[in-house]
Amino acid sequence: MIRKIMTYPNPRLFLESEPVVEFDSNLHDLLDDMYETMIASQGVGLAAIQVDIPLRALLVNIVDENGEQKKEDLLEIINPEIIPLSEETIIYTEGCLSIPDFFEEVRRYNHILLKYQDRFGEHKELEAKDFLAVAIQHENDHLNGHLFIEKISFLKRQKFDKDFKKKLKNQKKAK
Repeated sequence: MIRKIMTYPNPRLFLESEPVVEFDSNLHDLLDDMYETMIASQGVGLAAIQVDIPLRALLVNIVDENGEQKKEDLLEIINPEIIPLSEETIIYTEGCLSIPDFFEEVRRYNHILLKYQDRFGEHKELEAKDFLAVAIQHENDHLNGHLFIEKISFLKRQKFDKDFKKKLKNQKKAK
């Protein structure tokens, strides 16, 4: 089932998500719905809070070297813990399903160790670099009640706020 994605400035996007303790059919249904929602929205990641479920669960499914997004590459990440493996950072242009049509450069760790649980509660570890590391950190920020616009420079944030207010005003006029 495709769920509605909350969009900025919904205050629920800033909630800190709770750890998952029940690895049951409700969680599995949520993860399946999140996958359908993410794919339908042409995203590469989605956090549970974005569909108004404040649980520490997220998906990441980046495209492969052929530009294809395959379900077998899907990462279902529950209760993540991220450990930077070096101080090296990468600047990547990010977007967000909760902030449609806005993209900006963000600096993140380029190499991380991800400790997490899968949908069955099994503990896993994954080393991630480059865009995969960026996507995981972006989605994990959602679980902590943060959006990528908080990581952009003050001037770019001012411009975003101005453009966002203008967009809202135009939407109200169109109705």
